[in-house]
Amino acid sequence: MESSWCSIAWLSVSLAIALFLLLSWTKVLKRSSTKQRPPGPTGWPVIGNMFDLGTMPHQNLYMQAQIQIWTSTLVKAWIIKHHGYTITKGSCRILQEQRLNFLRPKMPDALTSWKYNQGSLAVGNYGTYWRILRRLCSSELLVNKRINGTAALREKCVNNMIRWIEEDSLASRACGGSGEVQISRFLFLMAFNVVGNLMLSRDLLEPHSEKGHEFFDAMSKIMELAGKPNVADFLPFLKWMDPMGIKRNSDRHMGQAMKIAAEFVTERVQKKHSGDGNEGPDKISERNVTIIILEMFFGRSETTSSTIEWAMVELLRSPDSMKKVKQEINSIIGLHGKVEEKNMGELLYLHAVVKETLRLHPAIPFLVPRNAMKDSSYMGYQIPKNTQVLVNAWAIGRDTESWDDPLSFKPEKFLGKNIEYKGQHFQFIPFGSRRRICVGFALAE
Repeated sequence: MESSWCSIAWLSVSLAIALFLLLSWTKVLKRSSTKQRPPGPTGWPVIGNMFDLGTMPHQNLYMQAQIQIWTSTLVKAWIIKHHGYTITKGSCRILQEQRLNFLRPKMPDALTSWKYNQGSLAVGNYGTYWRILRRLCSSELLVNKRINGTAALREKCVNNMIRWIEEDSLASRACGGSGEVQISRFLFLMAFNVVGNLMLSRDLLEPHSEKGHEFFDAMSKIMELAGKPNVADFLPFLKWMDPMGIKRNSDRHMGQAMKIAAEFVTERVQKKHSGDGNEGPDKISERNVTIIILEMFFGRSETTSSTIEWAMVELLRSPDSMKKVKQEINSIIGLHGKVEEKNMGELLYLHAVVKETLRLHPAIPFLVPRNAMKDSSYMGYQIPKNTQVLVNAWAIGRDTESWDDPLSFKPEKFLGKNIEYKGQHFQFIPFGSRRRICVGFALAE
């Protein structure tokens, strides 16, 4: 009898919530009926078109070739995606003419763990503190002089990667294997150590470094959780429940990563004060330095390794391009020489290969999600305040009005043309644009 009453109570509460959401959704539809909204399929109450996006939303929206809209009483998110010239013009307008309105990023619940978002450049709110922090990073951490001065450290990381690959291949053959190796793993370790040397002057993933591997595992888990679709991000009233457990897991792994990174920072500060480190002004708190270090690992390691992987895949699928790269390297470096950073200015075709890879395979297809800070209009459509807007850089790279044969991998598209990835050419924005451009793009160069 008692269980029956409990069931009736739960049913009553569920029906009441459903009725409330349905009435609220109807109210929103009536209120917005007088405004011009982007064309798109009719969505469900509350969840809108959330499930139409699939596991590869940037590709699905590209195939649909239209502006897709999710809307509900609790969810407002427009995915901006147009195939053709409109997407390039629209991106230019939304990133240039309305840049101040779309400076606020959309915050994933996973990155609010340990107040990470409060010290972050990528997902932190735009304001005075954010501008000061970005200026300090640009002038102290990622200034060209510092980057150029650490070229030897990056070369060491590359040499270590080559040695690890050779050792892994030999070990495979010794065990009767074919000698094949998983290149992606070593690329990631190399990129991880490059950031470690830039930020902390040390390799973090040495063969016998237990703390380095713990840090690596924690960072990998956080990146996985941050990129995982989270129902609580689309339905904010569910955040307190954390139905998918993403926030709880993020709290655990973020706490571990913050703790280890703080220890690295403390060690570095002690070396500096003892005279073993380079002197410099103490302008950023240790906590914010820790968050910046984590952010550099987030933004540098995975994006670098995935871009190199895609470049290798495209070259293997395009024998003509592979042949041209080899010919250029052999003619400039020599058959037995080694490519160094100082040679990149001469390797024009190799540079074009990198750009073509970024055009077809931007590391972050939707860039950093943005929120409208006030009611505005875009291409004649109304965008309410707090609407999430995602610019599909993956689709922009396939714009038929901006690129010849856009689906083909042809580095020649960039030869003899002044098309850079610094955010000024809106048909090519793998690092974003304007004030929200990736702060580490200078390192990527």
